[in-house]
Amino acid sequence: MTEMGHNHGTGNATPRKRLIIAFSITASFFVVEVIGAVITGSLALLVDAAHMLTDVIGLAMAVTAAHLMNRPPTPRYTFGLRRTEVLGALAQATLLLGVGLFALVEGVRRLFEPPEIASGSLLFFGIVGLVANVVSLLVLVGGRKQNLNMRAAFLEVVNDALGSVAVIASAILIVLFGWYQADAVAGVLIALLIIPRTIILLRASGRVLLESTPRGLDLDEVRRHILELPHVVAVHDLHATQVSTDLPTLSAHVVVDTAATMEDSAALLTKLQQCVTEHFTVSVEHSTFQIEPESHPGEHVTHA
Repeated sequence: MTEMGHNHGTGNATPRKRLIIAFSITASFFVVEVIGAVITGSLALLVDAAHMLTDVIGLAMAVTAAHLMNRPPTPRYTFGLRRTEVLGALAQATLLLGVGLFALVEGVRRLFEPPEIASGSLLFFGIVGLVANVVSLLVLVGGRKQNLNMRAAFLEVVNDALGSVAVIASAILIVLFGWYQADAVAGVLIALLIIPRTIILLRASGRVLLESTPRGLDLDEVRRHILELPHVVAVHDLHATQVSTDLPTLSAHVVVDTAATMEDSAALLTKLQQCVTEHFTVSVEHSTFQIEPESHPGEHVTHA
């Protein structure tokens, strides 16, 4: 006879209101920047508006993912739609990588063919854009470490803030020295900052989608802890993965000796759940353990 125990954790809800505020600020400034580009005829502003559009799309994806993540579980989706966090982050990172590569190529091209830019208008809209981005960053900073979706959204706004700083710096250099290549240099520097960060985010998303063991959780150490508990003689089918970055899961079959009573098995389940929740760097709040008697045929293995 076997006994199974479950320790359920729901993870944390994504702070959707933060994303909605940041999205509203970014979308509003996008409209302002398009109007400014039309009025001034500035190519730089038009290109920056296109860049801003990618941020608006990225934040819209983040808001959508946050909405889906916060839906309760259903019989069809037993963990809810929490993995949309990872899909949203993956989509945003892919979009950002495309922007970074475009900015790199376009920046190199403009070093040799610098366009004439209306520096005064460029400076004005660069300052307005920086103010808008700083406000968005202040809104998102408190939740940026909560999950991949928030990290991706925060990165979108950081990327745009760096763009505004570059616009301001290039506008000043153009005004003072007439050096139009400053715009291209700024674009290349921003691209070099964007690309490595997006690759990191893509790798983090890929790890979750490939159901790798959560970083910071050593399954060999988990096995050692379990084997040290009373009556445990073997552990097999030990697996750990992540539904989302804030919801790691773990399951295992635990073999007990013939002296273990039903009361011993019940106490063991409690100790197992406490073990994976409290003893490791990653707290696993959703765990499933199946306790099996030593007499159970073919279960005296200690490998996962």
